Amino acid sequence: MTAPPQDAPLALPILDAELEARLRRRLTEVEEALQRHVVSEAPFVTEAARHLLQAGGKRFRPLLVLLAAETGDPTREDLVTASCVVELTHLASLYHDDVMDEADLRRGAESANARWDNLVAILTGDYLFAKSSELTADLGADAVRVQAVTFRRLVEGQILETLGPQGDEDPLEHYLRVVAGKTGSLIATSAFYGARFGGASVKVEEALTAYGEKVGVAFQLSDDILDIASESAESGKTPGTDLREGVPTLPVLLAQRSTDPADARLKELLAGDLTEDGPHAEALDLLRAHPAMDEARAYVVALAREARELLTVLPEGPVRAALDAFADVVATRNA
Repeated sequence: MTAPPQDAPLALPILDAELEARLRRRLTEVEEALQRHVVSEAPFVTEAARHLLQAGGKRFRPLLVLLAAETGDPTREDLVTASCVVELTHLASLYHDDVMDEADLRRGAESANARWDNLVAILTGDYLFAKSSELTADLGADAVRVQAVTFRRLVEGQILETLGPQGDEDPLEHYLRVVAGKTGSLIATSAFYGARFGGASVKVEEALTAYGEKVGVAFQLSDDILDIASESAESGKTPGTDLREGVPTLPVLLAQRSTDPADARLKELLAGDLTEDGPHAEALDLLRAHPAMDEARAYVVALAREARELLTVLPEGPVRAALDAFADVVATRNA
């Protein structure tokens, strides 16, 4: 499988035909550049890097760069470079994630660590991080600073996830910090790059960066809800996967805070081993009926609303409508 075909739906809901056509043309340029940038002097690294690049992916982050640039001058050449920076950073993080998670599949294809080994996957991730840093240098000192902060937040998010909450730290607050670091930070940077290198005003730049952070976190949290609520694999994976693997998610953490005696059985299950089908199915049924699900949905809706309110600095038009529609999708996809 290769990158999204020209007739595939875009990762963001673009409601204007002319805007969609422009974005598709620019995404083609980005795709061609990405294919060049993953080439290494070491053939095995090139092969491993192309493996995941060509396994698909919606190119959501580059698309957000290009859409945010529509608030200024979307024809600037630096925008292709900035789009490659965020996508290569994202890809690099996936290689490292798969090693840490001991994953066998990624985007429906065999993961690099499963196809080759952990060493190849780690080196490939390192190479892609290095390449994204090299490209960032072409964008100037401000971009280097932003990329450094983003990379630091990505790594800290992974560290926090690995360590888990410490001492008296609230597990829910800890988890939200993890999501903000691992997911929100790079999506915020994507929006920032688009506004900055599209020449938008500082006011628009700040608003879109904050929008990206909030909508990115909300999107991940809505995935948490879908993992439990979906009856099929509409979330992109088998329902209850995170639950089975013992990964803490928003609904689980909210349910664990309950002081209702009636939740004793659910809390007992959540504290135990859910790899077996019986306990897993019981926990999934109890969670689906628990008030924590509605509480989690309300949290995501509120975050998406906050993201939409930031868009008031933009004039009415297809760009604002697309960003607004995406926040709306995030708010409703967890139903």
